[in-house]
Amino acid sequence: MATKKYTVTLPEELAEEIRREVGPGAFSAYVTQAIQRQRERDRLGELVDWMEEEFGPVTEEELAAAEAERREIMRRHEERAARERVETDAPQADAA
Repeated sequence: MATKKYTVTLPEELAEEIRREVGPGAFSAYVTQAIQRQRERDRLGELVDWMEEEFGPVTEEELAAAEAERREIMRRHEERAARERVETDAPQADAA
C-alpha cells in the first residue's frame, strides 16, 4: 500500500504517551491501526443503522438471546483452551 505523509494535530500528552509505549519507529503504524479500527466501527455503525431502518430495532429478547449465545460460545472456548492446556502440560512418554 502506498503511503503519504500528513500533518495532524494531536494532544501532546496522548501522543507522547503512545510514543513512549510503542517507540518512535512504530508511532505511525499505531496511529494507522487506530484509524483503521475507527473506520471499521464507523462502517459497522452504518450497517446497524441500515439494518434497523430495513428490519426495525433489535428487541430486548433478541439482545438477550444474542448475549446467551455469546456466553455459551465463550464457555465452550474456555473449556477447549483448558483441555488444550492440560494436554500440553501432560508429561510425554519417552521415545527411547
